[in-house]
Amino acid sequence: MDDSRETHGPKAFVTGFPVKHSRSPLIHGYWLKTLDLPGSYRAHEVAPEGFADFIASLRNGSAGFVGGNVTIPHKEMAFKLADQPDALSEELGASNTLWLEDGKLLATNTDGGGFTANLDERHPGWDRHDRVVIFGAGGASRAVIQAVRDRGFKEIHVVNRTVERAQELADRFGPKVHAHPTAALTEVMTGAGLFINTTSLGMDGEAAPAIDFWPMLSDAVVTDIVYVPLKTPILAQAEEQGFAIVDGLGMLLHQAVPGFEKWFGRRPVVDETLRALITADMEKH
Repeated sequence: MDDSRETHGPKAFVTGFPVKHSRSPLIHGYWLKTLDLPGSYRAHEVAPEGFADFIASLRNGSAGFVGGNVTIPHKEMAFKLADQPDALSEELGASNTLWLEDGKLLATNTDGGGFTANLDERHPGWDRHDRVVIFGAGGASRAVIQAVRDRGFKEIHVVNRTVERAQELADRFGPKVHAHPTAALTEVMTGAGLFINTTSLGMDGEAAPAIDFWPMLSDAVVTDIVYVPLKTPILAQAEEQGFAIVDGLGMLLHQAVPGFEKWFGRRPVVDETLRALITADMEKH
């Protein structure tokens, strides 16, 4: 992209600590280029102790940004510091997308929408059954639980090594959500149509537990929010056992769409060229 377009258009950011690993600049840069729009999107690292000052500079305009994305560890603070977080952010207690409107800083969380959009694209009909099993109860599971509940699943079973953490999520997201210890995994998988790994198990070549998916429905789908490697050990096991799988890369791509539309005024499309671009970058690192 030439410098004049970057200089004269809206400027957006992704901030975190650290943030140099983020692939968001590649995603948004691709859309700016293919849509021939002026503007820029850059990684902007901010340490936790400087985050409140950064948000103040964003709000008063001195930072020069129209908005941006927020990643670990700033999502909870972004929610707290926003003038108008939406209902999704309120329930999650975290925001990942910020934009300025009429002098106020607005916030939402697009992680759950990115999760469901990925499954809608890669495996339509994934939501046809009533029971879903969510493996893991860390921060990443919140948006996923919210998304599948709002999509209409009647039974959401959260399985975690520490059952108390799973119970906290059940208390937060309502009566459709049930907490279980890891020992109950086989039992709650019986009759399930969807299995979601929200843990980091299997990321970057780390070991993952052996899971037998046989109790699930024959047309069940197994997905993972981890996307490095693209086919995680959990997905590989499910595929070997004959189940449909969906990798987590599309969640990263689709969660970026609403923010781009807010900042640059056009709704971008997640296409195979973008997917190939990000996959190639992953293979280089």
